[in-house]
Amino acid sequence: MDYFTVYLPIAGMHFNVLLLLLIGFTVGVCGGFFGIGGAWIVTPALNIFGFPMPYAIGTDLAHMGGKSIVSTMRHGKFGNVDLRLGFSMIFGTTVGMELGAQLVMMLERAGLAESVIRKAYIVFLALIGSYVLYDYISHTRRTKTTQGYATAAPRQETLASRLQRINIPPMIHFETSGITCSLWLPVLVGLSTGIVAAILGVGGGFIRMPALIYLIGCPTAVAVGTDLFEVMITGAYGAFTYGVKGRVELIAAMWMLLGAAVGAQMGTVAVKYVRGYAIRLLFATTIFIACASVVMKQLGLQLASSITIMTAGIAISAVIIGWLVKGIIAERAAARRDEAGGAK
Repeated sequence: MDYFTVYLPIAGMHFNVLLLLLIGFTVGVCGGFFGIGGAWIVTPALNIFGFPMPYAIGTDLAHMGGKSIVSTMRHGKFGNVDLRLGFSMIFGTTVGMELGAQLVMMLERAGLAESVIRKAYIVFLALIGSYVLYDYISHTRRTKTTQGYATAAPRQETLASRLQRINIPPMIHFETSGITCSLWLPVLVGLSTGIVAAILGVGGGFIRMPALIYLIGCPTAVAVGTDLFEVMITGAYGAFTYGVKGRVELIAAMWMLLGAAVGAQMGTVAVKYVRGYAIRLLFATTIFIACASVVMKQLGLQLASSITIMTAGIAISAVIIGWLVKGIIAERAAARRDEAGGAK
């Protein structure tokens, strides 16, 4: 396997190319499907396999920005990208990214980056996974309760609908998402997710995608596409600010991009064949597994952590690709039936 090992001059270490391709492919599939950059898998994975945390963050941001271009273009063709909403978030996102990057440099100088950032990962992943799982369970129970009744129970008012009513000028309408709210709502969401993105080395997607759904009120499919657009922006700015600080390993990022370019195509198309709440359930499951792998790393269980993160990435990618294949087969079968019916 030494034949597949390359030297990474900026990080000052050797790394296996096949592992970089595999990481890139799995997060490409997950990122395209969930509408997130997949960095909440990549940054822990790179750190678990030997990257110092600041280098893992900077390298993943560079890889993620390039990969998200492919996914965003795909979702744009399906009408799932609310460009107006995405551009409204950019200012807050870039300011938040710079604030977060400066904080990481301070932690590195104090020798606290590894432990503090891993602990932050554990907290954020556990909270987000728990909320998404709670939402899925609540939705399932409401659906079962209303089955068999001619009139469904009235929908409870959501947090997003309450936030949309806050009248702080300027108010703006987002046609693709079908919502109207104060411009300050997406700006503040962008600011907070930008800070998180720079500290954790993510596009902010595992927080921004739920925020778009639960705080701003986007439909799930539009939240997926719009978040990928934002991931593209945060990845580009994050790569720039971490590159200036000498924390981006471009060789590793390019190898991961090769795998991600293929995986992102599959994950993006798979969204077309899966219901919104099924996406949320798999999203929650993936987050909990990633959280468990980071806990193992923090406890010094290197081998268990490595096996968990990679096995989970491969298994979840296989589930998504399976849904994609099943959907394509069903779609083609329906097309053949329509053609046969038309011929009669």
